[in-house]
Amino acid sequence: MTQSVPLKLFNSLTRQLEVFEPVHPGEARVYSCGPTVYNYPHIGNMRAYVFADVLGRTLAWKGYKLTHVINITDVGHLTDDADAGEDKMEKMAAEKAQSIWDIAEHYKQAYWGDVAALNIRQPAEWTIATDYVPQMIEFAKSIAEKHCYELDSGLYFDVGSVADYGRLARATTDEGEGRIETVEGKRHPADFAIWRKTPSGEKRQMEWDSPWGRGAPGWHLECSVMSGRVLGFPFDIHTGGIDHREIHHPNEIAQNQAYCCTNGLDVPANSGARIWMHNNFLVERSGKMSKSSGEFLRLQLLIDKGYHPLAYRMMCLQAHYRSELEFSWEGLGAALTRLKRLVMAIVQLKARHAEAGEDAAISLDRIAGNEGWTFERVRSEVGPKLIPLLEKFDAAIADDLNTPIALTVLEEAVGMKKVDAGLKLLTLQAMDAVLGLNLFGLNRADLRIRPKYVEIDESEIDAAMERRKEARAAKDFASSDAIRDELAVKGVEVMDGDPLGWDWKL
Repeated sequence: MTQSVPLKLFNSLTRQLEVFEPVHPGEARVYSCGPTVYNYPHIGNMRAYVFADVLGRTLAWKGYKLTHVINITDVGHLTDDADAGEDKMEKMAAEKAQSIWDIAEHYKQAYWGDVAALNIRQPAEWTIATDYVPQMIEFAKSIAEKHCYELDSGLYFDVGSVADYGRLARATTDEGEGRIETVEGKRHPADFAIWRKTPSGEKRQMEWDSPWGRGAPGWHLECSVMSGRVLGFPFDIHTGGIDHREIHHPNEIAQNQAYCCTNGLDVPANSGARIWMHNNFLVERSGKMSKSSGEFLRLQLLIDKGYHPLAYRMMCLQAHYRSELEFSWEGLGAALTRLKRLVMAIVQLKARHAEAGEDAAISLDRIAGNEGWTFERVRSEVGPKLIPLLEKFDAAIADDLNTPIALTVLEEAVGMKKVDAGLKLLTLQAMDAVLGLNLFGLNRADLRIRPKYVEIDESEIDAAMERRKEARAAKDFASSDAIRDELAVKGVEVMDGDPLGWDWKL
């Protein structure tokens, strides 16, 4: 019997595919850079968490005990990753004339709502930055003497005090550090703040006493402290968006090297994590991606326009996580149609399975109730006809999370003929456990999201469609066309001849 394909992941630090070998046998410890909760996340932000979720699901599929941590940054993140200027949280609190704690709570809940809507699994722990400030101060104290120096504005990390600074970003010149703002007195342009003093005469809503004066931690310090405290150094995988690869993660690595007293990055584990993984950008050409543009592309806008949020997850899965993904409304519509096809196929397969009754090879309750599927376990359950497809799916997902190929394999399984319906459902459920499209929890009604501007009631639409059906049966095409036109005025598109049998859409 063919063995499970080894999981290979692209390590941004070494710029090559590597077989995943856990630090602790049988375990996978993963840290993902979470949001700064000063505004709603846009859909480009959320791509990072769909990617991290698929990574976690894949590690579980491969049989590892997963510990996944995502942080919430509610303090310390300055505008443009700079070492001077306004704190994003303080700035939004001032604009809204609200408590910074209320701002953080509101946008944290909004982010968690998007996490749930995209069927992203809960991590083992959400680490909140303000809960770890005492540990941040202790971390900074432990590295200050050898690796830091103090200026009027705060405590700064000397990047020349560690080996191979910037290797992750491949930044060996000042041009590679263009987003770091000049601060008078820095030894090197890339040096960054570990602790930022509150300027004389000012008071922040979030500030603490420290050996370097009253102030707040630097943004980079937070992730080093939270990842190390919860997962231990070195842990297995650190994820984030590709924008973190240039400044934030190199600075984390430098701090980790200082804290752990490790040497150069020829040994990847010296960075604090064995593997660093980054998803590429979501590209949107209209200019609405930016939070500064007003109505930017957040998940709620997609829902308001009538798209189920899992259509966006499907859109993400259709591209490899390391490729740029271009957003368009046409592309989102196509992803929704693909999702609908899969949902309808599974609904029909369930009906076939129900018809089999007592002759079914496996009960639907057993299929729906299964959690924690691994490749080895599924292969022992599905039978010889489906094993080749299962192995093909495993090979795709083990190839650096190749979700575009894995999706086509899932669709190939849907189309297989002369296979027991129950065993096919079992196979599809296992594949969906990795892709996370919730195919077994959706139905046609779920995917009909009412656009915000549409006022017509669905019962009214169904009644009109029934009248139209009767008119067409009576060959009264004038009445049929009139009903179609009336519905169109109210924002309902009649879908004659739709191969999905969807009848209408808003």
